[in-house]
Amino acid sequence: MGFDDLMRRYFGTADLAGLSAAELGAGSERLAVDFGLETDPARRFALWALMHILGCAPDLDIAFKDPAERDAARNFMDLYGGIAEPPQ
Repeated sequence: MGFDDLMRRYFGTADLAGLSAAELGAGSERLAVDFGLETDPARRFALWALMHILGCAPDLDIAFKDPAERDAARNFMDLYGGIAEPPQ
């Protein structure tokens, strides 16, 4: 499932700019529920990554019991942080 597909599934659109705070909250809640129910590690990681991008991801020790998955999440956070921050 691609990024745009995930956005449409949880928020009804691939463009978050037009969403109200209530719509964003409802989509984030649906995303969190699916994250909690997901058993496939790769899909779980994808859902967590989207939640991280949106600023609603659970802490790593809560989200991932496996140390390797926590390390992968830390690497993602570092990589995303480098992209999300404008160069100085």
